[in-house]
Amino acid sequence: MGVNRRKGGNCRQMEKPLEEHQLEIENRIKNLFWTVSGDYTLEFEPDIKDYARSKHRTLYEAIKQGAFARHYDSDKLGLYLMKKLYLSADEGLLLELARLCIDAAVYPLLQKDRLGAEEIRAEAFQEQLENMENIPEQDILGQVKALIMVQTLQEMGKENTKGMIHAGRNGCPEQVRFLKDEISALGCAKDTDDVIAAIEKIYNSVLDPSFESRNGNLEQVMKFPTMSLAQDARQECMTDEQMEGVIQKYLSSLKKKMMSLEIKDDKKKSAFSDGKSNGDETQAEEIDPQTVKRVREYVELNYGKSYLSALEQERMNRKFCNGIHKGCTLYLTDGILQNPVMKNNQYRFSQLQFEKNQAYYGNNHRILKRNIAILADSLKKAFVLRNDHYVSRSTTGQLSPNRLWKLTRTKDDKLFDQKKKSENSEFVVDILLDSSGSQMKRQSQVAAQGYIISEALSEIGIPHRVSGYCAFWGYTVLQRFRDYEDAREANNRIFEFRAYANNRDGLALKTVCASLTERPEENKILIVLSDGKPCDMSVKRPGIKQPAIYDGEAAVKDTAFEVRRARNQGISVIGIFAGSEIDLPIEKRIFGKDFAYIRDISNFSRMVGTFLRRQIDAE
Repeated sequence: MGVNRRKGGNCRQMEKPLEEHQLEIENRIKNLFWTVSGDYTLEFEPDIKDYARSKHRTLYEAIKQGAFARHYDSDKLGLYLMKKLYLSADEGLLLELARLCIDAAVYPLLQKDRLGAEEIRAEAFQEQLENMENIPEQDILGQVKALIMVQTLQEMGKENTKGMIHAGRNGCPEQVRFLKDEISALGCAKDTDDVIAAIEKIYNSVLDPSFESRNGNLEQVMKFPTMSLAQDARQECMTDEQMEGVIQKYLSSLKKKMMSLEIKDDKKKSAFSDGKSNGDETQAEEIDPQTVKRVREYVELNYGKSYLSALEQERMNRKFCNGIHKGCTLYLTDGILQNPVMKNNQYRFSQLQFEKNQAYYGNNHRILKRNIAILADSLKKAFVLRNDHYVSRSTTGQLSPNRLWKLTRTKDDKLFDQKKKSENSEFVVDILLDSSGSQMKRQSQVAAQGYIISEALSEIGIPHRVSGYCAFWGYTVLQRFRDYEDAREANNRIFEFRAYANNRDGLALKTVCASLTERPEENKILIVLSDGKPCDMSVKRPGIKQPAIYDGEAAVKDTAFEVRRARNQGISVIGIFAGSEIDLPIEKRIFGKDFAYIRDISNFSRMVGTFLRRQIDAE
């Protein structure tokens, strides 16, 4: 027993110096980071276990992170990456590219400011090349990284044979060399914006060429609301403060990942998953009533309470959420500003956008009022022609004396005049506004366009409804800005328009047209203002129904089908297109010849008036 106690005492004595040694190493690495950054208030947690495996790589990471913190804005870069990931960028590719770009931007500064950093970097590259596995041909960034490391070592006279194998002893593919040159050019980067621009350019042009057409350019990515980033994460429904905590926690984790020199393939999924299955996951999910309830409550927090009863909503879901929309849920609301659960951050964001939309109208009121007057006048003329009476010859009516001579001389017995009305002039109009995130950069313009049409229709007394639609967490939200019989003052609520989340156009069209067909008016018109890109990238969330991803060819065909179905039901459908010219072919496929391409708001009323008069005349 005495021997065992002595042995236990020896172990504890050995553990104490080991702990002290680890603390000493940790402090040295932290001091290295703080010295390079020049800011001792920054938080930095070195990986001591990694230091035991790769001393120089750990030291270089501390130096590199310190230099980046000194010369660049890591929070700004981290937020950009978060937004990019939210918009379905590949996490592995994006972070790997960010690491390479950060290293390229920081290294020239280290060469100038820190003697010895060049040697530590070379040793770090040596260690990493020795531990690298064979790089697959399709791993273009892995090849780029190997090429950068090999060329760095060659320039210092330190050839690495294994690295030559990875980088290609007999030459590299042209695309690998091109990317290497693009990344190396960041040695001249002036600020964080230059680094972000380079990452965006390389990712969109080489790694995912379809990203920009799906989600927008760099300006649109950067404008994406920060608070929205927590909403599709796999979290329970949270308060605004909790969501901010989620964002900060994820940002902190992301900053560590983007700075790490080593690429770790831990097979972990991004918090912002696009819901795509890798083939190993089972599609069937067990429904958790509590999760369903929390998601429903969270939708209410973001969009306001629904104006339908639970029974009415369930009936609508059974009727419309089938086929390609199976697993979706419809949510009809007057909006968060009209019927909020509480005045949270989403309420404040919506109030701010409402004020921006009104300010846009105020700044452009002369142009917009002229548009309203022109459109109203154009429609008045169309309806005057329809309401005109004409006189036709008849066997009954008012006797025409100048035809009496025919009584005994001809067989023509139409001696009377009869007044007839041109056509039935009863019309009803639905206006549907695409409220998805892709409209974010033109929110005020879309609101103004909806307002112009609504004001013109109000002026001539045509009943109409204005709604916005978007898709969120499997819910397709239809926000009613004004109803058919509302007073003209209700038009001002159209400025509550706010672009947000995705769009499931086919389901929105199907739902709106169903209620439009029930109107008593003989002539029905649907006007859809959209950017021609139906897309609902479903977010996989355990415990709730999981609708299929709604994107690409399937989404376009479904939307076009609903347009044709509406026309077969007697509804005249007009598309108002305000998107990018590159998406015009999609708009044409959806709406056929009945769509107007709006390039300039000053010409809006003439374009829309032309198409509306065409539909009125056709009716």
